[in-house]
Amino acid sequence: MRIRFGRPDISRYAGRLDLPAATGKLGVTFLGVSGLVFADDEHAVMTDGYFSRPSLPRVLLGRVAPDPARIGAALERLALGDRLRAVAAVHSHFDHVLDAPSVALRTGAVLVGGESTANVGRGGDLPEDRIRVVRSGETVEYGSFTMTFVASAHCPPDRYPGVITAPVRPPARATAYRCGEAWSILVGHESGRTALVQGTAGFVPGALGGHRADTVYLGVGGLGVLPETYIRDYWAHTVAAVGARRVVLTHWDDLFRTLGKPLRALPYFGDDLDVTIRVLTDLARRDGVTVHLPTLWRRSS
Repeated sequence: MRIRFGRPDISRYAGRLDLPAATGKLGVTFLGVSGLVFADDEHAVMTDGYFSRPSLPRVLLGRVAPDPARIGAALERLALGDRLRAVAAVHSHFDHVLDAPSVALRTGAVLVGGESTANVGRGGDLPEDRIRVVRSGETVEYGSFTMTFVASAHCPPDRYPGVITAPVRPPARATAYRCGEAWSILVGHESGRTALVQGTAGFVPGALGGHRADTVYLGVGGLGVLPETYIRDYWAHTVAAVGARRVVLTHWDDLFRTLGKPLRALPYFGDDLDVTIRVLTDLARRDGVTVHLPTLWRRSS
C-alpha cells in the first residue's frame, strides 16, 4: 500500500466552525483532542484536559510527563477559579490522561474514570480521596452536572491495549499508558441540556440504548482510514442511538502540536479527515443532524 503524505487542509471546512458563542450561563469549551469543559456560573466538569502535548519524537523515543507551564497557561486561560469539580478521562492513553492528575491537583477537582485512570492518578501523587473509580452505568453528580459512564471501546487499532495495574509515575514511556477502561460519558446539566462525549471512535453495539443526548461530541481520530461500513456503524451506535440532532467533531487535531499554534488535522498516514467528513455529512443529511467543528478555547452553546 502506498503511503500518502501530507494532511487534510482544515481551511476547507471553515464553514463548519460555526458553533454559536455561549450567551447563557452554560457553555462548552473545546481544549483540543477530546478535551472539553462544561461550565456554568458555579460549577464545571472536564474531560481529559490534555495540555502538555509532547512531540511525536518524544512520544516514540523518549518519556512523557505533564508540562507544568503548559498546564498552568491553559488553566489560567480557562479562568475556572474554584468551579472545576471533576476531570474525567475517556480512557487511559497518554493523550487523554497524562495531565488529568495535575489538573485535579491544581484545581481541587476529583479524577474520575476506571481503575487504570486511578493508577495514573496514584502515580501523580493524587490523594486517594480525590480519585473516583466508576463502573459502567454509574451516574455521579458534581454540582449542577451529572456524568453517566457507559463502557465503550477504543477505535481500532488500539496501539497500547490492556489495563494499567500499578501506579504510573512520570516521566514514563507512552506505552505505559495503556488504554484501560474506555467510556462513553453522558453529561447532564440541571437546565435539562444533555450531551454525549464519545472520546474515541470506538463503540459497543447497543451499549447506549435507552440513553438520550441533544449533542454528541464525537471523537473521529483514526476514523477516516477505517472501512466506510465501520464509520456508518459507529454513527448508528453513537449519534443515532442517543437521538442527537447536533454533532461536534473532536479528536481530529494533531495531538503532537502544541496549543500555542493553530490546530491542524492529523496527517494522512494516520487518519483522513476528508473521508470522515464526507461520510458523516451523508449520514447527517439522511438523519437531519448538523455537523460542526469546534473552535479551540471558544466557549460555545
